[in-house]
Amino acid sequence: MGYTTLWNVPDPLWVKLAPILPPEKPPGTVGRPALPNRQVLNGILFVLRTGCQWKSLKKEWFGASSSIHDRYQAWRRAGRFARIFQVMLEYYDQVQRIQWRWQAIDSKLVPAPLGGEKTGKNPTDRGKLGSKRHILVDARGAPLAIVVSGANAHDKTCAIEVLDGVSVPRPKRKYRVHHLCADKGYDFDDIRRAVWEREYRVHIPHKGIELKEIPKAKRHPARRWVVERTLSWQNDFRSLRVRWAKKAGNWLAFIQLASALVLWNMSTKS
Repeated sequence: MGYTTLWNVPDPLWVKLAPILPPEKPPGTVGRPALPNRQVLNGILFVLRTGCQWKSLKKEWFGASSSIHDRYQAWRRAGRFARIFQVMLEYYDQVQRIQWRWQAIDSKLVPAPLGGEKTGKNPTDRGKLGSKRHILVDARGAPLAIVVSGANAHDKTCAIEVLDGVSVPRPKRKYRVHHLCADKGYDFDDIRRAVWEREYRVHIPHKGIELKEIPKAKRHPARRWVVERTLSWQNDFRSLRVRWAKKAGNWLAFIQLASALVLWNMSTKS
């Protein structure tokens, strides 16, 4: 699958996103015309891609940066970015089919220099403030669910929230087994039990046991790499490499938009 770096919302994608966004201006409002929603979304995408400050947006390209930031905040409060993510996941399922049989879960630590909600001391970065983004993906690496936490939160504390956060119905496991892959950071009895209760077959390495000690008959091909690749794709968006947003909801909205674009790429590439 090829990966296209989007800097502007293409026409076919805009057709799907336009109905999700509210009117540019309430009916009957007087005054100057409002910035077009598509222009605003392109400005938000530029900030997401480059990691620049809102005030750095060029007015001649996108319009007033304050207007774009205000619209972003309003859309975030109204849940528009969560809806964009859900719509693109439904579209991906429609054209490619979600590969439910093998799923994988993992997280990514990032610095959060300004602090704010859902940040904590990063144990791998000399106690500096940081955040985590936790994701669940299907067998191809399509993002299915997203959760944000502080850097000091153990992966196990968010695992079930991630599994329960998929916005499309998971099919009943009547004829097929659903497998969940994770690394040793999830090797806890309560996690294994909770995953099993959700009708998954668990594939989590046991701490202290090397791969060569496991009988070949019980091994499976490596399948967890897809979640690491998706986390890498998300890192192509510079606003996700370092969290500058103090509000957890603002950073989550960026992750949702980035994941929606990943789903669009996966839906349109063979």
